[in-house]
Amino acid sequence: MKDTQLQSKIAIGILKGIAFSVVLILAFLIGYIFVTGLPNISWGFLTRPARAFQAGGGIGIQLFNSFYLLILAMLISIPIALGAAVYLNEYAKDNLFTSIIRTSIEILSSLPSVVVGLFGFLLFVIQFGYGFSILSGALTLTIFNLPLLTRNIEESLSSVSDDQRQGGLGLGLSKFETIVHIVIPAALPGIISGVILCSGRVFGEAAALIYTAGQSAPALNFADWNPFNIDSPLSPLRPAETLAVHIWKINSEGIMPDLSQVSSGSSAVLVLAILIFNLSARYIGKKIFEKMTSEI
Repeated sequence: MKDTQLQSKIAIGILKGIAFSVVLILAFLIGYIFVTGLPNISWGFLTRPARAFQAGGGIGIQLFNSFYLLILAMLISIPIALGAAVYLNEYAKDNLFTSIIRTSIEILSSLPSVVVGLFGFLLFVIQFGYGFSILSGALTLTIFNLPLLTRNIEESLSSVSDDQRQGGLGLGLSKFETIVHIVIPAALPGIISGVILCSGRVFGEAAALIYTAGQSAPALNFADWNPFNIDSPLSPLRPAETLAVHIWKINSEGIMPDLSQVSSGSSAVLVLAILIFNLSARYIGKKIFEKMTSEI
């Protein structure tokens, strides 16, 4: 008995040590990036355009491109992922066809992003003729993001008790109405958390965008919000270097005098944004869950 308790304590101690090591490594990486990068961040750095040969450049256009591409990609991804998840969890039967769909989702979710980027380059940039553009990048990110987002939403739907479904049917609602008015609202905290986490994953993506959205950030006319004009910030057909691609580019071929400061500051902004995405996912999901459960 004593030997069993000793072995249990040793095993728990090892697991705690592993968990602490993971947290320590993460804290060291984030701390190093913030210590070296945060002093270089200012309002001017966040709003000024980048400079290729002179010091004093910023990340204003790259930061705008990142958020614009993220919004466009999520507007395409969420309806498709929601529809696929509802079908798989609520309507699909357990047969060969659904097994193939689930296997395909698992395979797509494990593909390297550079492979997805090359596929997007061949399909959207060359075959469809969209060129290096925000639209090509958003469609490629949809392919990259769709498997994980579909799986997250499906897991949120499956966590809803069948008693709620039966209650809706018992009230005379159709199956579709039950899903829309009962199942999806009940799964909303998990769905929102999954969407925000996937947004953080997309925001930090670089490899898939190098071949699709491009590696240049032309000057934008922020006084022109007509999406049909190529120099408009809202134009989906203009090339758009994102923040993650900008970090890769300046570290691989940058020649500006303040290269180290720009790289450190850009990395700190990127990590801070992804950290905010992850923390807000937990906070918003928790608050929505508490609000919904308090109303029941």
